[in-house]
Amino acid sequence: MKHIGPILIKGSELNTEVRVPMATFETTLWPSTARGAKLSRLCGGIDTMILSDNMARAIAVEAPTSRYGYEVIASLKERQEEIAAVVQGSSRFAKFDELNTRLVGNILYIRLSIRPGDASGHNMVTKSADALMQWLLKEYQKLRYVSVSSNWCTDKKVSAVNGLLGRGLHVVSELIIPRDICQKHLRTTPELVRELHMKKNLTGSIVSGGLLSANAHFANMLLATYLATGQDAANIVEGSQGLTHVDVLADGALHFSVNLPNIIVGTVGNGKHHEFVTDNLNALGCNDSEAEAGVNRRRLAMIIGATVLCGELSLMAALTNPGELMHSHVVFERDNRHTMSGN
Repeated sequence: MKHIGPILIKGSELNTEVRVPMATFETTLWPSTARGAKLSRLCGGIDTMILSDNMARAIAVEAPTSRYGYEVIASLKERQEEIAAVVQGSSRFAKFDELNTRLVGNILYIRLSIRPGDASGHNMVTKSADALMQWLLKEYQKLRYVSVSSNWCTDKKVSAVNGLLGRGLHVVSELIIPRDICQKHLRTTPELVRELHMKKNLTGSIVSGGLLSANAHFANMLLATYLATGQDAANIVEGSQGLTHVDVLADGALHFSVNLPNIIVGTVGNGKHHEFVTDNLNALGCNDSEAEAGVNRRRLAMIIGATVLCGELSLMAALTNPGELMHSHVVFERDNRHTMSGN
């Protein structure tokens, strides 16, 4: 594990410079992401924001008829305050966010979203969903239990629903890079990065059958930061789903942004008891016991979003130059082996 940066982050919620821990066996990821971090400082900071904040679990129940299922859906829309009370009763940290429904034949799918405070929220939302299930079966006695988790959540699987509704924190990070800085420090031009983005991330993802996803390698930075901060690493499955956006502005600057609808992290709960995790969260400013519920988690998600941008930008720039990516891997891996062997 190494720390890269500092990354300069700006925004309405977070204005800071922070060194980010990254745990990975992809050792070239450290210098590559560090190059993006340098750009963040040279260009005035990565503007990072959170569009939505929730954790979802979808239950399934069976109605005697489609008509009855339809009537239950209509009834639930009128009982939002009661549902919020059921959620609140399941945990003092769980806050009701929204309910989405789908009817397939006589099977009713109900996707419950909550705001989980500083926890990632997997267990919390399952507990809330279980309480909602019990309430449903009592209030609508013709319904029959199918499952407390129906795959419309969707947990640790790539899906359209997560790309559209989000699951976790929806983070957007952007950086505007003046042309001269782009040419000097990334050794490329804004036009070349935009052209590569169109042919690789956009068209290439369509050809591959990508699902609401067009990026170069979000998963690399997510895994490295998730492991370093005690997260459930399996969440990179949906976390890696997201969009890179590239444009050239009127003044010739490069506009580069990443859109990540499924950042699933927490600063309390399983994995956070390890000493190295506690040390890393403290260093990131994400372990403030005096902060309001959810502030630490949101801060961590924004830091990770900015880190993803740094790594994504650096790789995209490298790929515009023939041979640069492989040359960097060969040189760095050789130097790293010599360092490890003591030569």
